[in-house]
Amino acid sequence: MSAAAGPRMREPQQLLTPARLSVMQSSRVSATRLLMSKAINARWSIDCLDWKIDEEARGTALYRIETANMPLDFIVHSRKPQKEGRIGRIIGQTWDMMAALVEGPASEHDIAVTGEEIQKLYAGRATDKTLVWARSNRSGRAFDHTVEALAAGRQPSIDVLSDVCYLMRNTGLDGNGTFGTRSFRTLEKDHPLKRPLEAQMLCAYLMRVFSIDLVNHLARCQSPHSARLAPEIQRFLGVGNGSALGLNLFVNNHPKLVHNFLTAREKAIVGAKSLEVGRQDPSVAFLIGLVERAIKFRRQDRMTYERFAESSLVADDLEKVKGVLSYFYETGLVGGSESRFPLSEIADWSEREVHDEAHETLLGLMTELVPDLCDSLAEELAADEEFSTDPSMSLGHLRDLLHSEYAWAFDMDLESESSRRFVWYKSATAEEPRRGAIDEVGSVFNLGLDLPRLVTRLDQEIASRDPALSVARFLLTAPEFRYIVARIQSLSGYAYHSPHMNMMGEEFTPSDVTRFINICIHGLDKTRDYLNRSLRGVIYQGAPTVDDLRAGADPIWFYPAEPRV
Repeated sequence: MSAAAGPRMREPQQLLTPARLSVMQSSRVSATRLLMSKAINARWSIDCLDWKIDEEARGTALYRIETANMPLDFIVHSRKPQKEGRIGRIIGQTWDMMAALVEGPASEHDIAVTGEEIQKLYAGRATDKTLVWARSNRSGRAFDHTVEALAAGRQPSIDVLSDVCYLMRNTGLDGNGTFGTRSFRTLEKDHPLKRPLEAQMLCAYLMRVFSIDLVNHLARCQSPHSARLAPEIQRFLGVGNGSALGLNLFVNNHPKLVHNFLTAREKAIVGAKSLEVGRQDPSVAFLIGLVERAIKFRRQDRMTYERFAESSLVADDLEKVKGVLSYFYETGLVGGSESRFPLSEIADWSEREVHDEAHETLLGLMTELVPDLCDSLAEELAADEEFSTDPSMSLGHLRDLLHSEYAWAFDMDLESESSRRFVWYKSATAEEPRRGAIDEVGSVFNLGLDLPRLVTRLDQEIASRDPALSVARFLLTAPEFRYIVARIQSLSGYAYHSPHMNMMGEEFTPSDVTRFINICIHGLDKTRDYLNRSLRGVIYQGAPTVDDLRAGADPIWFYPAEPRV
């Protein structure tokens, strides 16, 4: 190992390829981790105020979340499962649970109107102060197995539960103005869910709370001698999640948010790398414990991955990382010598010597060494995504931006047939994003952002113009370039805003970007790929129970081991 220079953030060209984004792992600045940290530190209290659900799961429930600044209510409308119209997509017509997260206290009127409107979905309208509409379905195998086991007075099989790791799966979290919900940009500075994605992530956690309460209730309806789901199993289970092509469009439409999350993660990593630690330092012992936790989690992972690395491979490489950390802990040496920034040197070694997922796992775990920094960075995640033009900028300056900040686009093959084979469109039957071959789909409006071609075409257009000409005068004669000019100008100086990808080409794999959002930004685990398009994962596996939150939960809840009951 060579002597380390001062730690610094990685360059965009290193991080922003789809393949690299796909291996990024969760960290202390992922949305689930940030929200759970807030709930743990403030000891949020979550109580079921009302439960009117019968033995067939029909009825309503009301949960109250007491935060430091205001109460939040979760209104649940539960249904008896039925096969007709029950699919895990937005065109579904029935769900096992539909709910609304509202600024409390919710009135009887709110509960009744929400029940009427939410089942209309796209034709419905949320009540005042509603933040999110949520929907979920049961896991066909794990849910029924759990109810049957509890009704018989025993705990469910861990083998059965470990195959899916959840009782219910999220099929929709809609907010930020959708269905008349409150725009997140209007939330007050002291609002408990002010930071990006917090309202959605709280809904996911409450889905998990409801799923546990529901299996306990249904088991009790079947037998007065039923068991209650053990706390160890409650913690082990999360909420299922499925994501498809839409997250690729999310990345297109929220470049500043993407930049902010990546920047926060990189700054947290640099903060951890910069810690001056030595032999038998408690921080190093803590990090070794986290790596051991990740190894066990990967060893016990029963998911099958098509495109991405098997967990056994990642676990093997994390064992190597653990060995290097342990050697440093015992000796204070990195590669046989002392270093001012040993964690930075170890991280650099792991980048060269282990699989990218193992390396990114180490970096994500290192952010737990700087929790205060992460909490501070979380306050900078919100972004205004509106673009505007700078009419006074010269074309010469604009062209310099193109070649300095989008050099990757000029290096791409954009002329071959394979590089422009696909188009992104909205399905007429499903109202969902699709990606299809142009010669098969025909004439459709392209929803995808063809960023490299927009950049290179703009460059070709202004190359022959007077460099001193203003953007305003250029756009008067070529208004079709207004969007890309505004995007380039508005994002200038943002290092991590756009993946370096050609969405229209054969070489692009959509699940790479979907996985980046799911794991790195949202903080999901066990994201299984399907046909290179969709991902199925688990949210909040290992998270504290509501009783844990009241009592002061362990902040290191992620990467849980299979329980022994």
